[in-house]
Amino acid sequence: MGISYSTVQSGANALIMAQVDGPIRIPIVIGNAEAQSIAIKMEGITPTRPLTHDLFVSFTHAFGVTLKEVMIYRFENGVFYSELTFTDGNREVKLDSRTSDAIGIALRTGAPIFTTQEILEETGFVMDIETPYSEDEKEELPQDNPRGNIQPKLENYTLEELERTLQEAIDREDYEQAAQVQSIIEKKKQDKDNQD
Repeated sequence: MGISYSTVQSGANALIMAQVDGPIRIPIVIGNAEAQSIAIKMEGITPTRPLTHDLFVSFTHAFGVTLKEVMIYRFENGVFYSELTFTDGNREVKLDSRTSDAIGIALRTGAPIFTTQEILEETGFVMDIETPYSEDEKEELPQDNPRGNIQPKLENYTLEELERTLQEAIDREDYEQAAQVQSIIEKKKQDKDNQD
């Protein structure tokens, strides 16, 4: 569903997983590098050089292996445990994985991500999927985020300035900022289309 700065663990991020066609959400604490990799894929940004998850997917495809599914099978002492199921068409192999890596790879292959009912009940929370943040609630969200979230002034840039800023972020491999700039660009384009 998205990534936000974790208030639980310093220097980490909270990846919010959303139940398909359901209201349950699961927060998973992940590191900055994994958050950046997941964010650029979610925003549809292509890095100038392949990231580790991109390289891993290219490697498996080169050898005719595909990721069948990810299973988040255990939650213990605040840690989620996952395994990847790969197949070459003849046999299946299951590999243990950090959940953040498993999700980063699954996003790049389109593989489904599953979990157990017990994990849903233990770690999940229900969110009203019809109610996004109101404008007042957005203003109350923390702005001094250590992740370097884009300041509101970027929303005042022209599309051309935003495109330049996006390219600069990609060139210096700051994919987290690039994802945020891309999001603003898409919103501005959508708003422009709605006005036309």
